[in-house]
Amino acid sequence: MSSYFSDLAQQYIDGAWRPGTGSWDVIDFNPYDDEKLASITVATVDEVDQAYRAAARAQKQWAETNPYTRRAVLERALRLIEDREQEIADLIIAELGGTRVKAGFELHLAKEFLRESIHLALRPEGRILPSPADGKENRVYRVPVGVVGVISPFNFPFLLSLKSVAPALALGNGVVLKPHQNTPIAGGTLIAKIFEDAGLPGGLLNVVVTDIAEIGDAFLEHPVPKVISFTGSDAVGRHVATVCAKHFKRSVLELGGNSALVVLDDADLDYAVDAAVFSRFVHQGQVCMAANRVLVDASVADEFTEKFVAKVRTLKTGDPRDPRTVIGPVINSQQAAALSGTVEQALAEGATALVRGATEGNLVEPSVLTDVPAGSALLRQEVFGPVVFLIRFDGEEEAVRIVNDTPYGLSGAVHTGDIERGVAFAKRIDTGMFHVNDGTVHDEPLVPFGGEKHSGIGRLNGETTLEAFTTIKWISVQHGRSGFPF
Repeated sequence: MSSYFSDLAQQYIDGAWRPGTGSWDVIDFNPYDDEKLASITVATVDEVDQAYRAAARAQKQWAETNPYTRRAVLERALRLIEDREQEIADLIIAELGGTRVKAGFELHLAKEFLRESIHLALRPEGRILPSPADGKENRVYRVPVGVVGVISPFNFPFLLSLKSVAPALALGNGVVLKPHQNTPIAGGTLIAKIFEDAGLPGGLLNVVVTDIAEIGDAFLEHPVPKVISFTGSDAVGRHVATVCAKHFKRSVLELGGNSALVVLDDADLDYAVDAAVFSRFVHQGQVCMAANRVLVDASVADEFTEKFVAKVRTLKTGDPRDPRTVIGPVINSQQAAALSGTVEQALAEGATALVRGATEGNLVEPSVLTDVPAGSALLRQEVFGPVVFLIRFDGEEEAVRIVNDTPYGLSGAVHTGDIERGVAFAKRIDTGMFHVNDGTVHDEPLVPFGGEKHSGIGRLNGETTLEAFTTIKWISVQHGRSGFPF
């Protein structure tokens, strides 16, 4: 694994590994012990331009390549991931503080999405549509957009980079990937290495490790990319959407969330507790779909709360390499400080801490807060870490109102003994996804993934990925002569 951090600490542009020429370095740290893993000199505006130009040059021939040939490259990439799975898992644990369970979860999903991308290579279909004009044949082609710019986050970097990169390539596009600077290897250059070893032609996939401090909006404004796929915060997503709109680019935005897991009065409480604990604390709560809020009907709130708190107290915080660890480090010290500030603010507003975890370095133990005032801004914002708000409600109407009282609309869940009651409840929630008798954290290759409100624009997975990374072209053929009025 250590060789990954030494060998892949470079830019990957036009099929060549090379250092960036910026004036400073991205330092890649292990968030658990602050070990320096790699140092990467950032890419400049000129190198971003070179990456996009290389992708545009290579894309033309790639788009004309037999889709079965494109599919074969992705099949080899999948085999390489399977062969190197343990090394990649160790890298995920080291670079982003993921536990072994989290690393396994991320790799499982990454392989599933790559399998779907393999099938996606053969999915585009054309149509012939009728015309009111005699002798007219309307051909509708589905074609690649050209070049896709991908910006990936730090929490599931390997999965969420692949989730855009692989289908974009499968559909005949070129790609330039900019990983988060906290995860430049797992989210960036590792993926370039896998596709290089799988035989992807040089120039089609480029990885630039850089930051807006160096390049500003050059990655977004460049004339080559026709689509920008961004996963990250809603604040940055708003900026991405604005710049893309200004330059007539399509943006696919997978943004933050403030999901709620709702426990109705007829729920299986033991099962709901298990679902709620996983939904909040998987990967230290650094998941856009995580259940920031757990809403419990007043009639069962005392029993649920007792069981929930007891289970949270069993979660081991510590070294992510230890198989017993459930809560590893958050990504950096700024995140740890922000989470401590969230707890302090809640307590200052009158909340009660049923569990108050300590913070040591980047290790943030779980905190369970209740009695947060209904008007608190904390209940409406995303909390990216192991802090959860328990909220009592009286009846479904109040639950629906509380769940919807947020600018976000990504995921959520409801627990009930009556499936159709759960479905009826789910239909009333303003989210892109909602789950009955399950957790809030789900992603599947065939099912449209995305949010409403501030949680994003557009969808990925399955047919929606096809829509995201291709466009429609109408070519008409006039058989015989057309008539003209003058």
